[in-house]
Amino acid sequence: MSSRRSALKNIAAGGAGILSLSDAFAASDKALGPALKGKINHSVCKWCYGNIPLETFAQECKKIGIKSVELLGPEDWPTLKKYGLHCALPNGAGMGIEKGFNDPANHDALVKSYEELFPKLQAAGYTTVICFSGNRRGMSDVDGMRNAAVGLRRLMPAAEKYNVTMIMELLNSKVNHRDYMCDHTSWGAGLCEMVGSEKFKLLYDIYHMQIMEGDVIANIRQYHKYIAHYHTGGVPGRNEIDQEQELNYPAIMKAILDTGYTGYVAQEFIPKREPLASLKQCVEICDIA
Repeated sequence: MSSRRSALKNIAAGGAGILSLSDAFAASDKALGPALKGKINHSVCKWCYGNIPLETFAQECKKIGIKSVELLGPEDWPTLKKYGLHCALPNGAGMGIEKGFNDPANHDALVKSYEELFPKLQAAGYTTVICFSGNRRGMSDVDGMRNAAVGLRRLMPAAEKYNVTMIMELLNSKVNHRDYMCDHTSWGAGLCEMVGSEKFKLLYDIYHMQIMEGDVIANIRQYHKYIAHYHTGGVPGRNEIDQEQELNYPAIMKAILDTGYTGYVAQEFIPKREPLASLKQCVEICDIA
C-alpha cells in the first residue's frame, strides 16, 4: 500500500494539471500492468505451489487477476472468501484417484462421503466437485463404464438437490496415472451419456489428453457438451505452457471460447522458474482477446 500511495502521489503531482483521485488510481493501475481481457475466467490449482502459504498465495493471485484457487477442501475455503476468491473445483470426497466409481466395492463409501460433502459445498456457494473413475485392475472399459454409471446414478438425486455437478477428471494412463480408466475423452463422454444427468460432466485436462490422444482442439469441439472444466499444463513435463512445450495454448483457448464455454480454465503446471512469475506469464498466455 505504501508503494501504491507513492505512485499515486507522483501521478497526481505530475503532468499539466491535477488529476482526480479516481484518475490517479486508474493511471496507477495502468502503470502496474495491463488488466486481463476478461474472456477467460482464470483459476489455478494450489497443489503446484505447495511451499507458498495459502494466505500469501491468495493475495498474489488477486494481484494477477486470477478469480479462483481450486482443488482445496472445506478447511481452506474461508481463506479464499477472505480475499474474494472462488473455488471453481473443490476437492472431492471418497478414496482418491485409484479407487473410484468403476469398482462396485467402492460405491457405498463413495456415495456416503459425497452425500456428506454436498451440503458443505452448497453452504459455501460452490456448485462443482471433482471425482475419479479409479484404476482398471484388469477390468474391461465396458464393465468399468457400466459400474461407474451405477454408482454415479445413486448420487444424482442428491447432486440435483444441492445443485452440485460432479466432474470426473480425464487423466493420462501412459505417464502419470498408470492403469487409470477414464483416460480418453470418448470413454468419459460415453459415461456421461450412461449417467444421463446434467449434474455429471468431465474435467478436460489438456496436458493429460495431449499425451493420451492428441487432437486437442478437435476433441474439444466434438465433446464440449460433456466438459464442465479445463486444466492446463505444458507437454512434455507438465511445466510452464510457454514456447518451450508443444501445445499452442492461445489457439486452444480460442477453441474453448468458440464452443460457448463460460466456466473456468485452471493453470495446473509445475513451475520450473520463479513460481509466481511463471503463473502470471501463463495466465497472460491464456488471456486471449
